[in-house]
Amino acid sequence: MPRFSVIVPAYKVQAYLHECLESVLSQSYADLELIAVDDRSPDACGEIIDEFAARDARVRAVHLPQNVGLGPARNAGLERATGDYLLFLDSDDTLTPDALRAIADRLAETGEPDVLVYDYASTYWTGETVRNKFAGQLSEEGPAPFRLQDRPGLLRVLMVAWNKAYRREFVHDAGLRFPPGYYEDAPWTYPALMAARTLATLDRVCVHYRQRRRGNILSTTSRGHFDVFEQYDRVFAFVEQRPELAHWRPVLFRRMVDHLSTVFTKRDRLPRGSRAEFLRKARVHYRRYRTPGASVSLRCRLRHTLVHFGVHRTYRALEASMTLRRRAHKAASKLARALRAALLQAHYRIQLRLPLRADRAVFAAYWGRGHGCNPGALEAAFRALAPQVRTAWIARPEHQDAVPPGPRRVRPGTAAYWTALARSKYLVNNVNFDRRLVKRPGQVFVQTQHGTPLKHMGLDLQDRPAAARDMDFDALLRGVDAWDYVLSANRHTTLTWERVYPGGYETLEYGYPRNDVFQRATAEDVTRLRESLGIPRDAIALLYAPTHRDYRRAQRCPLDLARVLRRLGPRFVILARAHYWQDPLVDRPTPGVIDVSGHPSVESLCLASDALVTDYSSLMFDYANLDRPIVVHADDWEAYEAARGTYFDLRSFPPGAVAHSEDELIDIFTTGHWRGSRSAQLRTAFRERFCPHDDGRAAERVVRRVVLGEPEPPAAIPLAERRPAPSAAAAAEAAAGATASGASGAAPVEPATEACAGERAASSGRTPIAVVPRPAGPRSVVDRR
Repeated sequence: MPRFSVIVPAYKVQAYLHECLESVLSQSYADLELIAVDDRSPDACGEIIDEFAARDARVRAVHLPQNVGLGPARNAGLERATGDYLLFLDSDDTLTPDALRAIADRLAETGEPDVLVYDYASTYWTGETVRNKFAGQLSEEGPAPFRLQDRPGLLRVLMVAWNKAYRREFVHDAGLRFPPGYYEDAPWTYPALMAARTLATLDRVCVHYRQRRRGNILSTTSRGHFDVFEQYDRVFAFVEQRPELAHWRPVLFRRMVDHLSTVFTKRDRLPRGSRAEFLRKARVHYRRYRTPGASVSLRCRLRHTLVHFGVHRTYRALEASMTLRRRAHKAASKLARALRAALLQAHYRIQLRLPLRADRAVFAAYWGRGHGCNPGALEAAFRALAPQVRTAWIARPEHQDAVPPGPRRVRPGTAAYWTALARSKYLVNNVNFDRRLVKRPGQVFVQTQHGTPLKHMGLDLQDRPAAARDMDFDALLRGVDAWDYVLSANRHTTLTWERVYPGGYETLEYGYPRNDVFQRATAEDVTRLRESLGIPRDAIALLYAPTHRDYRRAQRCPLDLARVLRRLGPRFVILARAHYWQDPLVDRPTPGVIDVSGHPSVESLCLASDALVTDYSSLMFDYANLDRPIVVHADDWEAYEAARGTYFDLRSFPPGAVAHSEDELIDIFTTGHWRGSRSAQLRTAFRERFCPHDDGRAAERVVRRVVLGEPEPPAAIPLAERRPAPSAAAAAEAAAGATASGASGAAPVEPATEACAGERAASSGRTPIAVVPRPAGPRSVVDRR
């Protein structure tokens, strides 16, 4: 007897059926039977089902002699099911990877409930994916299993059959069957939830609900939409047969009225000439099932009034007046915005005629995000080394709180913003400022960039349309013409910038200021940061930071983080950091996974971690300065290279071990290769090539050159003499080694900064830490508050 029976009825879905069935059979949890029901489909659905049945013994093909509709087709599959739990999947939808494993785990955790409700996400033909807006109702907090009266908010989740797993014995005992006609889910899901003695939820997207451009049956114009009345007759009949469910009548009444009004107000559903008839029937049902105590929110009262009194014309008049009001408000808002923009530009033109302020500098990063990256480190260095220069930081309203005390806070698009751009001598950014910026004689623009380039950038994207998208290369070059200085961390970056961003600027190959903190931070800083993130004291923290995929419309997490952690064991935790263009990597709480996508300082996350796992992110070049293990997950290198293009083959010159699949990645950690001698050798070569200047004094060199006018800033400290902040794991091992040496009478060994387990660098031959020149300026961690 299989654990799951997955029932898939099929009718006129030949374009989507293969993907649907494959999503079931490719699940990592294989204890299932797939019952595919051909509802006498006139296309190739039956043949596709037979092909899958011939290929996989778990597929049971059912061919109905005539077309019966979705509900009876599901019943046909139900009659043949033998699994412990029943799952329904529409033939144009798909299960997400590892969905069945997550469902099986949750069923076991909650004591085999009658019904398990899990989440879904709508996937549009444009590539957009939107999670269910009522996902909060599926929180796994609180006792489980439970009864519906304990969590009535579950009734707000879409009332469909395919976002739940049903215990087969419960379905049989409750006598649940699907009726014919449209809206067949209502007489199934409401009774199932109300009759279930035990319920549980799974806060995980298990189904991708396809939103087709055309072909959705509920979006077609048909008298079939009148079936909704009979379906609610069945729901209330079920309640009337069970007096213990009578308290649900007010809720069902509200849901019914909302549903009827939705069908009526959707202009593409009811045929011409049938709307008055539908409204009359709706009024009859309103009076038939109206229940005392059925309170209605203010937002829904207009719709309920429509159904109650059948005031079609009045409703349309009110709707038209509300639409007119919205349009008038929109037009007025647009006019106000245009007037405000014109006034601000006039203000800017006036400010451009006033003298420059030699004692002012304005900074920004990542299109108005919070204080950070190279501009953030430079802003702090300006205040420390050139205190005569007053600094301002541009940040959008939602990022204002991330700006530390010191710089004046400026919001984009305000008069203060345009004044700062017009009057400040120094302009510092890691991207470009507003395209309307007028670069004045005497202004100094420092373009800091934000990483060492692995992927193609600038003019090299002219032949990469998937990556360039709608990039305006003429506008790009106009922005480059405003740059006076461009920062670089190494020779590779210098040569790349000067070719892909051709201009008259001076390249400052001084290292990246944002990496200074790696040399300044202490073991105490690392401990503090780990505590603030909630990392257990003895845990090994992996910072997982994948990059953006240009060839994908819908970005997804390349790894199943929950599975990785299960394989690695309880000692590991993952700090999941999404690219700033993407949504968080985790869409539900996962033990051992800490979502740090919104953390303001990626440098702090690097310091708090013991190793980096990435794919093609430029963060690896910065992280190498910490001399901690790096593991590359290159599962789609060919696709990434084809779409974006890279400047060298990372697999041939990696900063550490390389995994080509999730299983290889797991093996690298379980076998210890991630911090073995070979990984250390690769990292050493990588650091020699890409980290020659990041010694903790990059920001100081920039300020001394650009602001103080010193022609020869301090030279970089050699790699062998640097002492980056030790990882928690390396510090713990060094302390344990020192304790063991002390107990045996041997001289204590200097703590190593090398993160390789069991491979501490010998203290002999090293320059003592005390004589390494310390950088000028504050020594605290950047985000200390």
